[in-house]
Amino acid sequence: MSGGFQAPKGTFDVLPEDAVRRTRLEEAARSIFERAGYGRIETPIFEDTELFERGVGQSTDIVNKEMFTFEDKGGRSITLRPEGTAPICRAYVEHGMHTMPQPVKLWYSGPFFRHERPQAGRFRQFSQVGAEAIGTDSPLADAELIKLLDDLLRELGVPGVELRLGSLGSLEARARYLEQLKGYLHEREGELSKDVRERIDLNPLRAFDADHEGTRAAMAEAPKLLDQLDDDDARHFEQVRSLLDAAGVSYSLDPSLVRGIDYYTRTIFSFVCEGLGAQSEVGGGGRYDGLVEQLGGPPTAAIGWAAGIERILLALETEAEPSSRDVFVAVADEEQRPRALAIVVQLRHAGLSAETDLADRSLKGQIRQADRVGARQTLILEADGSAQLRDMQSGDQRAIDPGRAVDELVGGP
Repeated sequence: MSGGFQAPKGTFDVLPEDAVRRTRLEEAARSIFERAGYGRIETPIFEDTELFERGVGQSTDIVNKEMFTFEDKGGRSITLRPEGTAPICRAYVEHGMHTMPQPVKLWYSGPFFRHERPQAGRFRQFSQVGAEAIGTDSPLADAELIKLLDDLLRELGVPGVELRLGSLGSLEARARYLEQLKGYLHEREGELSKDVRERIDLNPLRAFDADHEGTRAAMAEAPKLLDQLDDDDARHFEQVRSLLDAAGVSYSLDPSLVRGIDYYTRTIFSFVCEGLGAQSEVGGGGRYDGLVEQLGGPPTAAIGWAAGIERILLALETEAEPSSRDVFVAVADEEQRPRALAIVVQLRHAGLSAETDLADRSLKGQIRQADRVGARQTLILEADGSAQLRDMQSGDQRAIDPGRAVDELVGGP
C-alpha cells in the first residue's frame, strides 16, 4: 500500500515466516550455551551515554558517528545500546558478581542500535547473540568461547565460514606498538585516504580495515603487532592456538586483524563468510581484560563475542521453513464450533499444536485452511456428533470415536 507508514530506514519487520528461522537460531544458541554452563542475562536497551564513551572508546566510529543518543525528561544523556559487552560489564560491577565463583559465564540475545548506512546484513536496529566469560585470564576461556561460536555456526549449517585469529597484546604492549604505527603512517601519509589520515593519531589501527587502494598497499608493508608481542602475550597466544588445535578448530592467522572497539586486548578473532561480500563477518570478539576496572570494578580479565543474527540468516540463504500444526479441528455444522474449540484447548494443553477455524469458513474452506497451515491431521466433527480423522498427506480418512478423539490424537503418530 503506497502512501502509508513504513518501517524506519535501516529497520525491518520480522514476519511470522521469518521468525521460524530466528527461533531455530536462538534455540540452538540456548542449547549450546546452557550445556556449557552459561546463564542468560538481559540488560536494558538503553544506558547512560558515558558507559559507552568510557567503555567502547571516544575514538571509535561507534561513539563518534553511530550511537543513537538523546536527552531524557530528566536531562540525562541516554544512548540506545550499540553493543552488548559494556552493559554486561556494568551489570557485573553493579551486582557484585566479582564475589561469585569465577568466571561468571553469561549469554544474551536481543536488539542493538547503530546509526550507519543500511546495506546487506547491516541495519540500524539489528539483533545479536553473544557470550561472555568474566573473571579469568586462562587461555582455556579463549578457546572455549571460540569453540562455542564455532559450534553454533556448525549446528546451524552456515556455509563457507573461516575463523581468523590474531592478538592485540596487552594494553601496555599495544601502546608501544601504536606509537610505532603512527610514525609509519605519517611517513606514508601521502598514500593514505583522507579518512585514514584524519585518524592517524586518534585510532591508527583502523587503517588495517581501509578499502582505499593506496591505503591497503601501504598497510601491506606496515609493522604488525603479532611480530612484537611481549613474552607473556606471545605465550598466551600460543596456548590459545594449541588448545584450538586440540579441539579441532581450524583457523588462519591474520596479523592485520583489528576490532572496532577500544577495550580489546590479547586474543581477537573473527568468523567470516566470504559469500556475504563486503560485510563478511558473521561474528567475532576477543579479550577485554581492562574493561571491568575501567567501569569502576576490580581488575578483571574477560573474553566474549557477539554474532549478528541477520548476518547469519543471510549467510544461510535458505527459505523460511513452512509452519505446521499437529491437528486442525474442522466442523461440518455450526453447532459443533464450541465443541471444536474445547478439543483444541485440550490438545494444546496436552502439548500438541492445534487450530480450528476462526473465519466461519465452509467445511471445504476449513479443509483448505488446514492444508495451508500445514496440519498433519484434520479432525472433522460431523453434524450428527460423529467424527472423522483425515491424514492430510495421504488423504485417507477414517471414523473415530469422538469421545476418545483427544486421547487418540495425543497418543497417536
